[in-house]
Amino acid sequence: MFARRTMLIAAALAVLSMGARPAAAVDLTMYYPVAVGGPVTKIIDDMVSRFEKDNPDVKVTAVYAGNYTDTMTKAMTAMKGGQPPQLSVLLSTDVFTLMDESAIVPFDDLVSDKAWFKEFYPAFMANGQVDGKTWSIPFQRSTIVLYWNKDAFKEAGLDPEKAPASWDEMVEMSKKLVKKEGANTTRWGVEIPTTGYGYWMLQALAIENGQKMMNEAGTEVYLTAPKTVGALDYWVDLSRKHNIMPTGSIDWATLRTDFLEGKTAMMWHTTGNLTAVKDAAKFRFGVAMLPARERRGSPTGGGSFYIFKNASAEQQKAAVKFIQWMTAPERAAEWSMKTGYVAVSPAAYKTKAMEDYAKGFPQATVARDQLEHAVPELSVHENGRIYKFVNDAVQAAVTGSQKPQEALAAAQAQSDRVLRAAK
Repeated sequence: MFARRTMLIAAALAVLSMGARPAAAVDLTMYYPVAVGGPVTKIIDDMVSRFEKDNPDVKVTAVYAGNYTDTMTKAMTAMKGGQPPQLSVLLSTDVFTLMDESAIVPFDDLVSDKAWFKEFYPAFMANGQVDGKTWSIPFQRSTIVLYWNKDAFKEAGLDPEKAPASWDEMVEMSKKLVKKEGANTTRWGVEIPTTGYGYWMLQALAIENGQKMMNEAGTEVYLTAPKTVGALDYWVDLSRKHNIMPTGSIDWATLRTDFLEGKTAMMWHTTGNLTAVKDAAKFRFGVAMLPARERRGSPTGGGSFYIFKNASAEQQKAAVKFIQWMTAPERAAEWSMKTGYVAVSPAAYKTKAMEDYAKGFPQATVARDQLEHAVPELSVHENGRIYKFVNDAVQAAVTGSQKPQEALAAAQAQSDRVLRAAK
């Protein structure tokens, strides 16, 4: 009898407790890319787990979807299949394509306090603000930086604390850094990756040569401008004229390994690799702004948060909450320290954790300081197709199958045909 009464009381309490439970959590699916090595997926999973602990009313399923191109393809395929994610981290430069596909919503309609937009670095907001609206929020953002092996510099009789500040200096220093054993080159002076993000490296060289690559409306590219051609000429000359860089393709994915193994004394790469290099380097290394010809400069790069139009109003509201949590100064600082990506707001660099980190590891602020000279990354309508044209032109030039001017002329003609419909 007593046991039966206990069971009845327990059942009654269970019913009462069910009535007191919070409403079911809002489910969000987020696609995100990884463009560099290192434990990025673990970092994301940990941050998502902590967000859910702080916000039990929202459940986030974070789906690693490959590199940036893969992630964009999967997000668009899911959208066309009627099951899009509610938010994604995609290239900041995908904005025109996503707008053309009517895939995303502007944050202006979802955020009551627009002052939030002003908390981020303007250089990182530039790609995502179109037609007076804000279509994305910066997250894993970057600039290209120059990494150099201080031990190799010292061995070559160079000042290990001084990176090249100009194109000419980079050539002259690299000649001293090249190391040979017989006919074999065991260490190159410098390597600039030609695969994966060739368009990004070309834009860096072009801006240093004083040339913009596109207009703000995203309807024109300037691939045959004399200074763009001059930029690619210089890039090709590093291997074919000066013999300080390997001929042919240099792979984005393996270049960091080349640097860490001492196969190149300098490399141009994303600051998103910084923490991985720091953790793995067996030598002293430095990080510097890219060398100048007419001016300093790097295009910004990396990914931003987008919210998809097909998400319900409730999901869009929850997505904003998640994005605000992930980009808050403390988390932006944490993300930067764990990966090397630039923290997206000045406030992140004023957190005690980041100030302490930068004191012991000043390389962590180089990419941020370079924002002063940064330009928006190449972003136009039909971005994916334009990138392919430019990447193909870079490959044709560095492999010697076409002269730089010839390769860029073909890419310009293809781009003009594609962009004509956007005007």
